[in-house]
Amino acid sequence: MLSVPHLDREFDYLVSADQSDDAQPGVRVRVRFHGRLVDAFVLERRSETDHVGKLGWLDKVVSAERVLTHEVRRLVDAVAARYAGTRADVLRLAVPPRHANVEKKPPAHLEHFVTPEPDTAGWSAYSGGAQFIAALQDSRAARAVWQALPGESWSHRLAEAAAVTVGTGRGVLAVVPDQRDVDLLHTAAVAEVEESRVVALSAGLGPAERYRRWLSVLRGDARLVIGTRSAVFAPVADLGLVIMWDDGDDSLAEPRAPYPHSREVAMLRAHQVRCAALLGGYARTAEAQALVRSGWAHDLAAPRQGLRARAPRVVALEDSAYAQERDPAARTARLPSVALDAARTSLAAGSPVLVQVPRRGYVPALACGRCRTIARCRHCTGPLSLPGRDAPGAVCRWCGREELALRCARCGSEAVRAVVVGARRTAEELGRAFPGTSVVTSGGDAVVESVAAGPALVVATPGVEPAATGGYGAALLLDGWALLGRQDLRAAEDTLRRWMAAAALVRSRVEGGVVVVVAESALPTVQALIRWDPIGHAQTELDSRAEVGLPPAVHIAAVDGTPAAVTSLLDAAELSEPGERIGPVDLPIGARRPPGVPADLPVSRMLVRVPRDGGLALAAALRRASAVQSARHDQEPVRVQIDPLHIG
Repeated sequence: MLSVPHLDREFDYLVSADQSDDAQPGVRVRVRFHGRLVDAFVLERRSETDHVGKLGWLDKVVSAERVLTHEVRRLVDAVAARYAGTRADVLRLAVPPRHANVEKKPPAHLEHFVTPEPDTAGWSAYSGGAQFIAALQDSRAARAVWQALPGESWSHRLAEAAAVTVGTGRGVLAVVPDQRDVDLLHTAAVAEVEESRVVALSAGLGPAERYRRWLSVLRGDARLVIGTRSAVFAPVADLGLVIMWDDGDDSLAEPRAPYPHSREVAMLRAHQVRCAALLGGYARTAEAQALVRSGWAHDLAAPRQGLRARAPRVVALEDSAYAQERDPAARTARLPSVALDAARTSLAAGSPVLVQVPRRGYVPALACGRCRTIARCRHCTGPLSLPGRDAPGAVCRWCGREELALRCARCGSEAVRAVVVGARRTAEELGRAFPGTSVVTSGGDAVVESVAAGPALVVATPGVEPAATGGYGAALLLDGWALLGRQDLRAAEDTLRRWMAAAALVRSRVEGGVVVVVAESALPTVQALIRWDPIGHAQTELDSRAEVGLPPAVHIAAVDGTPAAVTSLLDAAELSEPGERIGPVDLPIGARRPPGVPADLPVSRMLVRVPRDGGLALAAALRRASAVQSARHDQEPVRVQIDPLHIG
């Protein structure tokens, strides 16, 4: 496989008579290219060639296993075209490395199985839920965006939908953000489908075990495949349903070229094979709402009456004179009295309290206690932080220099406060505020899966909140202003997703469950949480992005590289409909440098924006230009990302 853009095409080779039986479309082979042996796949066999020169011979058939199916090959071609990438790069994501010993083992002989009809009564709580299940039973290509109710056992609902599809004799592919979600869904799935027919694929498996499971999918033994982002390419036979949970999670975006998002690949695959599709989550992304608005997918949401019965009560900080008089420190304190009161009430009732903090660790950054100006290093202007509770002073996170005396450069105040207090520091603060109460932390490498019923304070970072037996009595969502204040296109959407994931673990309003969000109630994102209205928030988000010309209303290509290389690539693209060029600007903070660009050269970013219907044309033009630049060898490498998750 040749990943250089100008060699992203098919090459013809001669096949000897003794290789002919094994050299079938889809198998791995070795060929000699420019004097060296390279890995390749056989795409098709022909009796004639249109190549006018002399053909070389196939060097070796690595294995007779047809690992590249026709369906996956079509998907690879489409993803490469959608994201302006090379097929070799997509193939590395789609087909795992070979493990010879596993491949040589004879496949297990599995008896014919019958999947019992699952109980799908839980879907009746959603408008259109019963009709969606009926469509799956009839093997129709129903597509829906599911808005899960708070407190919903999402893994059981998805397992039921999968079992219905498997019962019709068709395969199911489910993609989830991380290993915790894989384990949850796998546990629920084996209760509905025979365990030998369910396969979990994730990066945590060793190469041998991962390849063994992948082969069971390829050979048709597995009918339900559950995995993280790379599993979206799994060669599921006779695919009948594609499932994706929590598509707003950053981990579903591939960090390797051509940087595809699993949601887009999954929906593209469902469209190609004309199968059913289901996107689910407690919150909703603007991209998922765009699918509903376009008519490609239907809405699966509970009526407001059912939602009110399941949702907890949500309380935010009031911005009124009366509220200020009642609790003067509510706007400045990290734990205002309304949050402390909710925690005390829940603990007194014998229920655990969930405390969500945006970051793990101690104090990642500091700001002035009076004017909130970020504390900066005097030497390099990097952000300052406290490395630990007993640290004598602040330390720069860039150059490592220590600052023993802090004074705000703007107002002169010597008081400092944490911009985002980590989980460990929060646990210490709560331990002092509630002496005698056990404090549990979950985050980073110390993830807690579940907590027992009983009074306890559970401090967790987003995405690793433990489930509580019987649900939490209260949840405190801290540092809301730090989440909402991020300079990011998806700050509001991502904040609501994190809040709703935590609030969904709290008992209903009827059972006394309460969620306190430490943010002003007038903010639209806070209002969406109070009303539990992720659909309305997604609609507003989609409309606002359309007004300012941001995805998914348009397509944007981010081109990163040296200024000269970026300009040369865009000039060579020759767009049929010239897109709007935005920039250039310096590479955003946090973005990785394009691979292959020397560290001493400056890197800039240029954005190219085109209308929604011009996305494929933009990708094709940039793909052609990349091939031209690659063949010339006169410019530094350039990275092209179509609709990147974080624009900058």
